[in-house]
Amino acid sequence: MLFWFSDCREEEDGNCLTHTHNSSAIKPPAINLNFKLPEPLPPWPPGNGFASGTIDLGGLVVSQIYSLSKVWAANEWGRDNLGASFYEPSPLPDGFFMLGSYAQPNNRALYGWTLVGKGASSGALKSPIDYTLVWNSESLNITKEGNGYIWLPVPPEGYKAVGYVITNSRNKPPLDKVRCVRANLTDQCEADTWIWGQDSGLNLFTSRPSTRGTQAQGVSVGTFVASVSGASTPSLSCLKNNGNIAANMPNLEQIKALFEAYSPYIYFHPEEEYLPSSVNWFFCNGALLYHNGDNPLSVQPNGANLPQGGSDDGEYWLDLPQDEEEKDRVMNGNLQSSEAYLHVKPTLGGTFTDIAVWLFYPFNGPGRAKVGLINIDLGRIGQHVGDWEHMALRISNFNGELNKIYFSQHSKGAWVDVSDIEFLKGNKPIGYSSLHGHAMYGQPGLVLQGKGGIGIRNDAAKSNMIMDAGVKYSIVAVDHLGTEIVEPAWLNFARKWGPKVEYDTKAELKKIEESLTGDIKELFKKLVAILPDELFGEEGPTGPKMKRNWSGDEVY
Repeated sequence: MLFWFSDCREEEDGNCLTHTHNSSAIKPPAINLNFKLPEPLPPWPPGNGFASGTIDLGGLVVSQIYSLSKVWAANEWGRDNLGASFYEPSPLPDGFFMLGSYAQPNNRALYGWTLVGKGASSGALKSPIDYTLVWNSESLNITKEGNGYIWLPVPPEGYKAVGYVITNSRNKPPLDKVRCVRANLTDQCEADTWIWGQDSGLNLFTSRPSTRGTQAQGVSVGTFVASVSGASTPSLSCLKNNGNIAANMPNLEQIKALFEAYSPYIYFHPEEEYLPSSVNWFFCNGALLYHNGDNPLSVQPNGANLPQGGSDDGEYWLDLPQDEEEKDRVMNGNLQSSEAYLHVKPTLGGTFTDIAVWLFYPFNGPGRAKVGLINIDLGRIGQHVGDWEHMALRISNFNGELNKIYFSQHSKGAWVDVSDIEFLKGNKPIGYSSLHGHAMYGQPGLVLQGKGGIGIRNDAAKSNMIMDAGVKYSIVAVDHLGTEIVEPAWLNFARKWGPKVEYDTKAELKKIEESLTGDIKELFKKLVAILPDELFGEEGPTGPKMKRNWSGDEVY
């Protein structure tokens, strides 16, 4: 299933900041390069409205446009002080209208999209009645390609603007340049990821629906939102799917084809002791089901005797075998048996499909800290039985193209655009599982939970231990296919996958502190003050279906 590839030297930097990668493996390309997936998209199996090019949102038909025409660029400020570039969709398909402009930082290759629309019902779209100048670059003393102007369409009564218009002239855009959307076809929007700007003045962000989840109707337009210091900036709206959210979701054969195309490769750190296994391997190798006051029971294959439903009430929990030799063996996992468990769900009003790729580890190892130039083992702090981690592949329902990847990182995580991802063997993305804690990252290197060179280490690197998630996987849940997928019994086990072990955390930390001297001891005290809550105590997690991102959006 696995096992090949060369070693990769770990990269490290003493000035690592919270959740900031410090790897020189990949340098973001310039904006004048167009990003494309390594291989063309394959033909998808037929069926439903998936990958048909358009989606009917219940009165408004939209299409996703990747062909973008540059309007203006600033070459300073922003990420890496490289500026940002602004585009409009072009050419437009026959009968479709622009809804807003697109912007992105200059520190990566051009890769983005906006939605364009046409009315499927009378009056779904209307031209603005005017424009308001939100911001212009005339007074900026920075390197720029002429001047840029950001205009807000003034919608007719009963309509909303869903995007700004960018121009390189102080003349107002023509009224037929863009369209506003009838209010009942829009939803509330919010700022998401910073694109460009400075602390005081203008700041631009990508936008997303304020309410997100498997049943949420909000649809991202692909446009940006602006915040101007000292001015009241009118808000934009997102779109809303008033139709059938499942109408353009992939069927089962299409899901299998998508995962065959995008199944990730996952690297484990060369020093990793606690590898993943399949759930079935864990159960068949001595995992025990405990119930308060009763003797433990062996767990049947696939968890057939696990209590179903209920809540995490502490009445039941899972644990490793009692025999010490068997316990040590199971703790180390079994990479040969490891299996990816897929949860497929609609997102952003059914315009995208998320395939959550869950991995199970029998044991989560103890934490390690970085204090200045010194690395400190934290003893048993951070370890627990049972560990669930995941990646999520976000795929466009317009064409089946992989758009973003979510990497879970303890209780949070991060979305990464595919233009910033490594690929292997075609369009298969690479993920990295951090040493002992199994947090997921898109690049190798050190990520430090802390600041000023003090924090908890998350080390990720290539090794000869690699999992090809496409070799062995199970589709355990597909929200829009109902009973077509039979969920395994273990998925509906609502309790913890490891016991709660009480011990004196302060005493453990005191022992470590007493082994240190001088400035290192003082720095360690600062570390203790910022340790994340999940490191204190020892308690197994609940399973994937009990996580809030199962029916909601990913946490970041």
